[in-house]
This record gives sequence, structure tokens and C-alpha cells, in this order.
Amino acid sequence: LCRSRKAIVEDVPGVTRDRNYADAVWDDKHFTIVDTGGFDPGAEDKILELMREQAQLAIDEADVIILLFDGRAGLMPADEEVVAYLRRAEKPIFYVVNKIDGREQDGLSAEFYALGVETIYPISSAHGHGISDLFDDVAELLPDGVDTRDETDDSIRVAVVGKPNAGKSTFINKLLGEERLLTSDLPGTTRDSIDTELTYNGRRYVFVDTAGIRRKRSISQRLEKFSVIKAISSLEEADIVLILVDATIGATEQDEKIAGLAFERGRGCLLLINKWDLVEKDTSTAGTFAKELRDRFKFLSFAPIHFLSAKTGLRVAKTLQLIERVHEQYTRRIGTGELNRFFEEVVERKQPAMYRTKKVKIYYVTQVTTKPPTFVAKTNFPEAIHFSYERFLKNQLRERFGFEGTPIRLYFRPRGGKRTEVDD
Repeated sequence: LCRSRKAIVEDVPGVTRDRNYADAVWDDKHFTIVDTGGFDPGAEDKILELMREQAQLAIDEADVIILLFDGRAGLMPADEEVVAYLRRAEKPIFYVVNKIDGREQDGLSAEFYALGVETIYPISSAHGHGISDLFDDVAELLPDGVDTRDETDDSIRVAVVGKPNAGKSTFINKLLGEERLLTSDLPGTTRDSIDTELTYNGRRYVFVDTAGIRRKRSISQRLEKFSVIKAISSLEEADIVLILVDATIGATEQDEKIAGLAFERGRGCLLLINKWDLVEKDTSTAGTFAKELRDRFKFLSFAPIHFLSAKTGLRVAKTLQLIERVHEQYTRRIGTGELNRFFEEVVERKQPAMYRTKKVKIYYVTQVTTKPPTFVAKTNFPEAIHFSYERFLKNQLRERFGFEGTPIRLYFRPRGGKRTEVDD
């Protein structure tokens, strides 16, 4: 479903112990699928008990449940226990018999009707048999679109993310001028995503203080595993993401991964370097630190870098001005006429490379949406536009129209044909 080897697969029971999350798309429906460990309601072994608790958290969060049976093993007494347990959740359940590798084996799934269910879906995960029938029906129960943000709400939703103990709660408390959120030197104090409202310059902000996102191998407590998913979910509803980096530690691989989650979702981003008061400085310290950040976060070359101290309040208030500026760019729309006059000038000044002795033409460009600014360019050879030329066009867009603080999406399409897309 997620088009990758996201989950570890092995022909022995108990390989999957944690919940495994991946984004997937079916019939233009975007959703998150959760692969849980084997679910045994009556498990007494400590590991199995923990796996059951993890599966229960997934059930609590789910909109749709897919119960997978082993078609080769047949109907087992434990299957009946799981069915009875899941029915208490009062959520849509799809009963699926796996390892049915062809239509000639569909009869193996017949005995599962003894569970008293109306529809059984025989599938083969390994070969794809029956997957389409299953997810055509699942998709009918999924909401349209991927953006859950309310377009009628003029408030700016800001997610504050970072490693544990980076100072997220302290930062929001300093903005508010009160101890609204629990803070502690112990990592992991924040267990859930907490919404906090603030009005500044007549604009309403909603700050979301998220649980710190740890390296996967560092996550041991089941509550903390649940918190990480809530933190990732908060990115889906945000307009702007503040990525807090601990200046005393420096940017880490985990900071890069957190930033990548925000970038993949096309959110406006700010890199906030917290605890700057604890760093020994000279005239070149900030410049050196910023260069190291740019080298690590190459995909966030557009994101402003801001040094502050949440504890002392150093430059905390200025963050609101930066958020306003980034949000204005994030929601900026350029008229088609102005956009095409600009592209005519740019293309005339620097032509794209020839393609098989033929001239590559860009007929016209239009902005199709905001949040982030998204553009579509019609061309005779989308596949011929070199990456360096794409980068050149996006840099020109930033320079002319002031998109320095927001990601840009640029799609190249032939007239009435397939598109290729490049995100920045």
C-alpha cells in the first residue's frame, strides 16, 4: 500500500512488535495505515502483552479497522476472540483473509463466514490479489482530501516541534507571559499535543506544543510512542512549523528527520535555535552555526533561522513577526497575467536546454493554490526540463515575488497529458 518495504516481513510470528505507520493513497484518498503487532486479547507473556497494548492504542486512534486472518492456517479459536474484542470498539471492520494466492484458492476463505460476518475479502498481500476490491470499499469510508485545516478560519496554526527537552513548552510559555504549559528539565514532560491561543497585532494564533520526537530506538514507554504519533498528526493541521533546535547540542540527525516531516507536508517553516544564552560566543559564532544548519537542512534553504532563548526571553517576541512574514508568503497568490509576463522575461533571458534537437517551450504558467504556493507550467517536453533549470525557475520566483520563507511546488505538465512534479 505504501509502495515501499516499510515493514519488516519474515515468515515467523511476532516480527512486528511496534505499531508501524506509513502514508498511503487510494483513489485520491490520503490516509495513514498502521501495521500492528499480532493481537492476542488473552496474552500473558510480557512481550505479547505489550504488543496487545500497542495494538489497542492503534484501535483507539483508527477510523477503520482491517482484521487480517491467515487463510492457510484456517479459522482458529483465537480468531473468534479477536472478532468479539474488536466488535466492542464499534468501528467499521473489514474482515480479510490473507495468503489466498489466486481465485482457485478463494474457497479457503469460506470457513471464516462462521464468524457471523457478511463479507469476507480474500486477498494475497504478496501478489496483490484482491487488494483492489478491498480498498475500493475501504476508500468509501475515508474522508476526501488530505488537508484538514479549516479554510474559513483566519487564525494561524503553528506547530512547535523538536527533540525532547529542546524547550518547546518554555518557548510557548514565554510568548504567553504565563506558565500555561508544564515544563521540566526532564525530557518527555509533554505527552500530548496541546492547543494554546494567542492574539498579536489583531491576528489569532493557535500554538500546538507537541511531544518531543525521539529516535525510534529510544522510545520504550507505550504512552510516549502514542505521543510521537500525535506530534506528527499536529503537522497535518499546521500552517507554520517551528523547528526548535537545542543550541547546546547542535542540529542532529533527528532534528533533520523532524524538519523533513514538515517539509514533506509542504508547511511554512522557521528554524529556531533555542538556548542561545548558554552558548559561548564570539563575532562569528552565529554565522558558523547558521552555515552548519544550512548544510544539514539543504531542503529547508528557504526557512529563516532565528536565534533565541526561551528561558530568558531573548528575541522570543520577534518570532511572531517572522511567523507573520512567513505566513503572508505562504498564502500569497500571484495573478496569471503577471506570472506569465515574468516567465516570458526569465525564459527569454535563459532558455531551457534542447531536447533531442528540439526546442523546449514553456507555454504558460498559473498558480493553482496556496499553502504552499503551487504553480503549474505547461510545456511541450516536461521530462526534458533539467533539475538545474527547475531550480533556476524556483529561485527566480522567490526573488521576484518574495517567497523566501515558504516552500514552493512547481508542476510541469504537457498539454492535456501526464505531469511530473518537483517540490521545493
